[in-house]
Amino acid sequence: MKRFYFLVAFGLITFFLANAQNTTANKSGANYINNRVPLKQKTYIQLPLGAIKPEGWLKTMLLQQKEGATGHLDELYPLVMNQRNGWLGGDGDQWERGPYWIDGLLPLAYILKDPVLIAKVKPWVEWSLNSLQPDGYFGPSKDYPHEAGIQRDNSRDWWPKMVMLKVLKQYYEATNDKRVIDLMTKYFKYQLKELPSKPLDHWTFWAKYRAGDNLMIVYWLYNITGDRFLLDLGDLLHKQTFDYTNAFLNTDLLQTVGSIHGVNLAQGIKEPMIYYQQHPEEKYISATKKGFSDLRKFNGMAHGLYGGDEALHGANPTQGSELCTAVEMMYSLESILEVSGDVDYADQIEKIAFNALPSQVMEGFVNRQYFQQANQVMATRHMRNFDVNHDGTDVCYSLLSGYPCCTSNMHQGWPKFTQNLWYATADKGIAALLYSASSVTALVGDKTEVNIREETNYPFDESIRFTVTLPSNSKSVNFPFHLRVPQWCKKATIKVNGNVVREVEGNQVAKINREWKSGDVVELQLPMHIFKNTWYENSVSVERGPITYALKMQEEVKKVSNTKDPKEFGDYYYEVHSASPWNYGLVLVADDKLESAFQMEKKSALADYPWTQKNAPVTLKTKAFRIPSWQLYNEMTGPIPYSITYRLEKSDKEDDIELIPYGCTQLRISQFPVVGKR
Repeated sequence: MKRFYFLVAFGLITFFLANAQNTTANKSGANYINNRVPLKQKTYIQLPLGAIKPEGWLKTMLLQQKEGATGHLDELYPLVMNQRNGWLGGDGDQWERGPYWIDGLLPLAYILKDPVLIAKVKPWVEWSLNSLQPDGYFGPSKDYPHEAGIQRDNSRDWWPKMVMLKVLKQYYEATNDKRVIDLMTKYFKYQLKELPSKPLDHWTFWAKYRAGDNLMIVYWLYNITGDRFLLDLGDLLHKQTFDYTNAFLNTDLLQTVGSIHGVNLAQGIKEPMIYYQQHPEEKYISATKKGFSDLRKFNGMAHGLYGGDEALHGANPTQGSELCTAVEMMYSLESILEVSGDVDYADQIEKIAFNALPSQVMEGFVNRQYFQQANQVMATRHMRNFDVNHDGTDVCYSLLSGYPCCTSNMHQGWPKFTQNLWYATADKGIAALLYSASSVTALVGDKTEVNIREETNYPFDESIRFTVTLPSNSKSVNFPFHLRVPQWCKKATIKVNGNVVREVEGNQVAKINREWKSGDVVELQLPMHIFKNTWYENSVSVERGPITYALKMQEEVKKVSNTKDPKEFGDYYYEVHSASPWNYGLVLVADDKLESAFQMEKKSALADYPWTQKNAPVTLKTKAFRIPSWQLYNEMTGPIPYSITYRLEKSDKEDDIELIPYGCTQLRISQFPVVGKR
């Protein structure tokens, strides 16, 4: 009996201490909920959906999504998007396709505050909320065959629910609908009960590699409710998830061709850092850093991604990188950034967003590639040296070329990038960690609502201007303003109201803590120099700021009627051909003389949609030698010559060439052989 009373007393003390600590933890997160104990405090806290408004070219991207495939996928891709979809109660697709689409459509709808798009989202959310069953399960509950070829009772596969959990989290942040909390609480109790007998890979293997998404939502809910069973579930999910921590630290996973599916890796790479919040051990930070380092070393490419077509496939610039990989890796990096506050991860987000992502989707946001190539000189129907070929259409542009999963999943990239431009901070301030024209409304200091407008032509220009506006009843408010200085920037200059207040070296976050008034202007100057990076076979990329520059080629786009594939793969696709020479090698100069080797030209005004060859805002002109033996192979560039400093075959004379931002190209060379030095 004494033991019983002792345990009760101990439990009550623990409960009150935890709640007191939780209150303190959440208050220390200032005006937004930070992690509850025992979760480690986050440096940065994501703002509510809709707090950030895009402007400039970024707004154009979102509006193109609205008018393009994101806003109309139910009409363009009716096979899984119409009322027969299992996530609307029908007998059609009950797996990932519908949730993938809504995972991009919902944030787009609420960022734009667009009633038509919100109306499209609502049936999917309502059906999901109403599908909650007495045992806590939600979602489709009919058997169905899917891509993995599994015919058994697979309707309760853990994986597609993970996507819908992301959707419901965003819906709650936009609407505060308490039904989301009720559903998640019951579903997570269901998971805790069922996972021991039906683990993550019980139905398909996808959930085992992607459960970091599930774990994120568990912690998010814990921060709202404080239910301790969620921490038990967090441990269980981590235990059943593929062990990325060990794989990155102690195995050759990222050195081995075919070792892991490229999109699984893009989604799973965040899991060690997500779990670090519950168990803040250094190994999780180290594993994440080493994972990215090895991925770049053994598989990396100049567009910011890696060879993964479908499985991991090395660093040859003709290997493919999947569109799903681009948007999922951006989301993983955004999730890691919030926890770690590490500038490195913000730099990597921008590298993907300003290079790989815009090049892989055509203007109008309908036609896209399944795989892109860093060196891509033909986009044609052909069987290439990919891990998986989908009847040869993988690098062609269309709504459904290659494989349709990217058709559903491509929509999250730009809306979530927008949502992560700004963060609240644990020290009651505001942080600009990614840069694009935008405005944000957020609580700072002692819950004062501030609006900051960001005016810039970044990533093409070096200048960023922020204007602070306070409520009419506030004369001033004290708060820290965090500004990221990228690693590539040698020295940034920060001015407040025209006066230099700090000069800051790259690869850090600068904090300006002062009493702010309405009309205060912060100017951030990020000088962009030309530099090079070295890749596969000692090839080099030419870069300026966050942008990789690629060879400008003639691009002839040809629409082809699709008479070879089943109807579900679309009626047409686009090929891109070129008569331009492409087999160039660069003669490099010393790093401190690189600027003199390139003549930079800027357009006087930035186009609303800058990501086309015609609208390319910046051009770098230089000279290069042709390499006659470097020829086409399999409708790709042949094996790239190994770069040495002398005796590499080249033409007798140099040609003038132009380089434009990678994201403005459909055909290009972005990794050049080196034919010598000056």
